[in-house]
Amino acid sequence: MTHGKEMPIEERLRHSGLRPTRQRVALADLLFAKGDRHLTVEELHEEAVGAGVPVSLATVYNTLHQFTEAGLIRVLAVESSKTYFDTNVSDHHHFFVEGDNHVLDIPVSNIEIGNLPDAPEGMEIAHVDVIIRLRRK
Repeated sequence: MTHGKEMPIEERLRHSGLRPTRQRVALADLLFAKGDRHLTVEELHEEAVGAGVPVSLATVYNTLHQFTEAGLIRVLAVESSKTYFDTNVSDHHHFFVEGDNHVLDIPVSNIEIGNLPDAPEGMEIAHVDVIIRLRRK
């Protein structure tokens, strides 16, 4: 039995509690076909249209949020105007190239985070997102 990323898209969706509709499968195929990546709603919509997938921007938006709730992808809020969806749900951090609006992964082994505050009572820290902003010299 395969699991995780080797599992066929339809199975991954079902396993995550989502019905594998034609649009979800088509968007998931585009999203996960190229390995780990960071995409905005607009970028995935553009890819879908280019691939002949008849889908509205609102459907792409809703589908990405459903995938996020199901744990298939992560939301990465880099700045208030842009939200990226990350296909890599493992613990890792990011570089953000200002001006290029480009996101790159930083392997978690390269960063050590210490002295975190205690979570409020009844809560636990789920994960810590570090975004290091870069600009060209």
